[in-house]
Amino acid sequence: MTIENQTRRHLIKGLGLAALGREFTSSLAWAESNGTPGARPNILFILADDLGYGDLSVYGQPGFKTPHLDALAAQGVRFTQAYANSAVCSATRFGLITGRYQYRLRGGLEEPIAGASDTVGLPPEHPTLPSLLKSAGYKTALFGKWHLGYLPKFGPLKSGYDLFFGNYGGAVDYFTHKGGVGEQVPEDLYEGELRVHEVGYYTDVLARHACDYIQQQQEDQPFFMSLHFTAPHWPWEGPHDEETSRQLKSLFHYDGGGLAKYAEIVGALDAAVGRVLKALEEKKLDSNTIVVFTSDNGGERFSHN
Repeated sequence: MTIENQTRRHLIKGLGLAALGREFTSSLAWAESNGTPGARPNILFILADDLGYGDLSVYGQPGFKTPHLDALAAQGVRFTQAYANSAVCSATRFGLITGRYQYRLRGGLEEPIAGASDTVGLPPEHPTLPSLLKSAGYKTALFGKWHLGYLPKFGPLKSGYDLFFGNYGGAVDYFTHKGGVGEQVPEDLYEGELRVHEVGYYTDVLARHACDYIQQQQEDQPFFMSLHFTAPHWPWEGPHDEETSRQLKSLFHYDGGGLAKYAEIVGALDAAVGRVLKALEEKKLDSNTIVVFTSDNGGERFSHN
């Protein structure tokens, strides 16, 4: 966003895209000592799911445009020399939230984390990016995908987040919000640790909750918000495919899809990010908010890699 350039670049360098801990704390102290307005910047960390390197037009996508994410890239710093720390979801997310080599934790070895376990998940006592920021006075919230272990032992509220709305598992149907198909499959949609029901295309639902959260914030209270979309992860459902979702035999990625459908899914993601950034601007928080957008572990099937 539009934090004064020298300050912003210093802070982003200190953050190092989840270098965490002491480095980021030092950057915050630097900002305070240099009289940055608001002293401690808000942080919005947006994570796409299975987005390919070239799936944004600013990175070379030839088939469709992503104007909101392109505009975000134009305002900030693009990281073009990097690699995913793993090829799969949970392991990558262990690395992002802890700043450690993910295979030092048992949960980082398991993919997918498929159900409740007393041993496979992010240990609640382990320091995390949200827990460290929370101890530094930040409000913390996660909207979207967790995939770092299931209740009752593991969960976002046990690992540094004050507030959580989203799914615990690895993938959900965009309309039913279930982690599978069939009448008996429950919705994987939670508010905190309670299962809830909400109608809507999941990408839009998450953006709506993120916008509502932004509207509730105050200038004198810094926040760290993780916005972890499931898009463009399968199933291959665009925002107008509610009827199609009822006919799926499986959520797995071989059922349906195509390049045009993938463009719809990424387009909905881009539009959702645009609404969240607009909410920041309308609340007049955009000048003191660091926004990071990244993918987790690279694209699959229809991605432009």
